[in-house]
Amino acid sequence: MDARLQFIPIMIVGFGATLCLTPLTRQIAMRLGVTAAPNTRNIHKRHVPLMGGAAIYLGFACSLLLFSPPDHLRELGAIVAGTTLLAIVGYLDDRRHLSPRIRLLAMTAAALIATAAGVQIQLFHPAIDIPLTLFWIVALINAINWIDNMDGLAAGTSAIAAGFFLLLALSQGQILVSMLAAAIFGSAIGFLIYNFNPSSTFMGDMGAYTLGFVLAVLAIKLKFAAQPLNVTWMVPIFVLALPVLDMNLAIFTRLLERRPLMLAAKDHVSHRILALGASQRQTLALLYLFSLGYGALALYLSQAPVEPALAAGGLGLLGLGLIFAGFIARRWAAQRSAHEKR
Repeated sequence: MDARLQFIPIMIVGFGATLCLTPLTRQIAMRLGVTAAPNTRNIHKRHVPLMGGAAIYLGFACSLLLFSPPDHLRELGAIVAGTTLLAIVGYLDDRRHLSPRIRLLAMTAAALIATAAGVQIQLFHPAIDIPLTLFWIVALINAINWIDNMDGLAAGTSAIAAGFFLLLALSQGQILVSMLAAAIFGSAIGFLIYNFNPSSTFMGDMGAYTLGFVLAVLAIKLKFAAQPLNVTWMVPIFVLALPVLDMNLAIFTRLLERRPLMLAAKDHVSHRILALGASQRQTLALLYLFSLGYGALALYLSQAPVEPALAAGGLGLLGLGLIFAGFIARRWAAQRSAHEKR
């Protein structure tokens, strides 16, 4: 088989395995009592099974293990090892609510495993690049976990991002990145069938950690032969525009309001759109369109001449900045109005 077409069976296996395993994980979660109760971050009003991430992890791992080429075994082995560690810790957190310190240590350990296998940002000197790599991986794991606050959002956003990473990798002839993207794309879509509103199961931290880790690795591994760095650094940011925007918005808001950074709250992008009067499905559709739009912009940057790419990238960054500022301004105005009414 042409190496460029290896992504097809990988995608099919990831999709099929996750599709078949998700109902089983739902039954296991109900028997073990691993369910998500309504809280200050999520918007559901009932207990929902919380082990769908096991199906995502198993679908992803199986698809890679079945089709791994020998020349990429070292990196693929490290990535599977990292996702395995995170899936185990995610399960324990879903069941026993681990402390933020333990979760952070596990994320850092998974990032170190990937880094030791050669998954590294290469921008400056290794003394800077390695800490930057660890920060990026840990940050994106949390970013995907944070957007897992309404039906279909984390799974759908991750599938869209993985789909664009797949297209970008294929355009650059990057086999390893194509395989990883195909595996996580198929697994996310297989789970999304059960997770779309109204959801019958949630992925939990097992799934969010797996998705976030793999997407972070994809962003690092993606390389462009023809485009300069002052263009290509924007490509993964735009592919992952929603989780990047959401995490920065939540952190800035919590710092501004002097609240703990890790305390769950309804201050994410999805919550702010719902507060405007949109339904869950309308909110989901809008955020999917946002992710698709920025993914398409990333594709354009990877192919366009340098000057138009820089102009388009600048407009894309400006758009993110305006959205960020708009959300902050509206929240401030709403809080001021509420205070004046007291």
